[in-house]
Amino acid sequence: MAEDGTDAEQPPQASLKPDAIGFVDALVIGLNATSPAYSVAAVIGPIVALVGIHAPGVMLASFVPMLLIASAFYHLNKVDQDCGTTFSWVTRAMGPWAGWLGGWAITMTGVLVVGSLADVAVTFFLLAVGLDGWAENDVVRQVLTVLLILLMTAVCVIGTEVSAKVQNVLILAQVVCLLAFAVVALQRVYAGTGTLGSLDPGFGWLDPFGAGGASLTASLLLGVFTYWGWESAVNLTEEVEDSATAPGRAAVWSTVLLLVTYLAVAFAVVAYAGTDYLAENAAEEEFVFALLAEEAMGGWDWVVLLAVSTSALASTQTTIIPASRTGLSMARRHALPAHFGRIHPRFRTPDVSTWWVAGIAIAWYLVLYHLSENALFDSLTALSLLIAFYYALTGLACAVYYRRQLTRSARNLFFIGLGPLIGSGLLAWLLVESVADMSDPANSYSGDSWFGLGPPLVIGVGIVLVGVVLMIVRRLRAPAFWSEHPSVVDPALVDGKES
Repeated sequence: MAEDGTDAEQPPQASLKPDAIGFVDALVIGLNATSPAYSVAAVIGPIVALVGIHAPGVMLASFVPMLLIASAFYHLNKVDQDCGTTFSWVTRAMGPWAGWLGGWAITMTGVLVVGSLADVAVTFFLLAVGLDGWAENDVVRQVLTVLLILLMTAVCVIGTEVSAKVQNVLILAQVVCLLAFAVVALQRVYAGTGTLGSLDPGFGWLDPFGAGGASLTASLLLGVFTYWGWESAVNLTEEVEDSATAPGRAAVWSTVLLLVTYLAVAFAVVAYAGTDYLAENAAEEEFVFALLAEEAMGGWDWVVLLAVSTSALASTQTTIIPASRTGLSMARRHALPAHFGRIHPRFRTPDVSTWWVAGIAIAWYLVLYHLSENALFDSLTALSLLIAFYYALTGLACAVYYRRQLTRSARNLFFIGLGPLIGSGLLAWLLVESVADMSDPANSYSGDSWFGLGPPLVIGVGIVLVGVVLMIVRRLRAPAFWSEHPSVVDPALVDGKES
């Protein structure tokens, strides 16, 4: 370690490849990171079980905090184009301790979910091509899942342009399959040829408060999960053309396009299947689409199965991006060891941090799966804690970092100050409600009690505590990063651009 407390081995000075992709590529990556087909398939049954026909309204209400936080991402990216996003911005606005924890949360979300996404991609592909026996074989499925993670990681390392091309194909296949399902389902509803308890859609379904109470809170938590991941486009800010505005616009437009997709599919699913059928099969989660596809499309059910598979496949790749770029950003500022900041000399991507994310994700997936498949599902539930935390932290950082600019115009006050703060407040409320809900072991997949609490809460709190310990160790070994002080946005950056 050097005398100033930094690593003696400094991160390489190579940079990520600038202008590697354009706005449309960034938009597609943001959309795919949310895994829309998989996400809506996983939550539509549980949401209907909670709020009935008001499921589309819940998807609409869940969009509000996401759009407000997307505004924060847009404005923070305009003045700091750092691939570490939340880590970098929160560090500048609120100091290194908060920034480090924000970066840790982003990295661990990728670790928690990559294995499960790859597992779903493999399972639904095998079902789509008629290899049901392979899909039911745990060993075969786990081997294929690990191989898929390695393949998607290699694509991420080889280059951002290759990643973007793969994502463009996957989003096209996913959207076409989803639209085909929605059109067929609604056509059969209006033709009266549905095989389940079909309902006629109505505008009243857009009212999220129809059920009210605890059911609304629980369903909103699920709704927020479906939108998570749109900010992956901003993590590529150093590699996108027009880096000051294009990644932020891609993030905002991702949330809007997701809203349209989710509303269309939610209306189609609820109208075709009816609330009773969906509530009865809520425990099937993403497999409810497999059941509905067979009912609605007969021999063409592989179309919907393929949609969920490509959705999870795309998200397997794009979820690695934010975690690896955050690790790179943290290493550049000495918040992590220097080798995490290595950039491949040929491909100009953060190869070390990318492979580390994949390796830890594979280990997490295999260990938890062999403990219990329900434990793996419980770890996914714990995601909501980390997601709500770092989104809320980003919204707060936006208002704090821009605090001297908020009174310059009404637009600044709302879109940079009040909007992100409201979004943060809503997510903080959902975070508190989530902690209360997860404290009850009965609300977990397994129903087990860990230390008298639900496994998802123990996993979430455990990840935070591990992060705190690692942060303190890093502070003692390389204190340079912790000498940074909070600041405010440079007025010259705001005056030189439309704020």
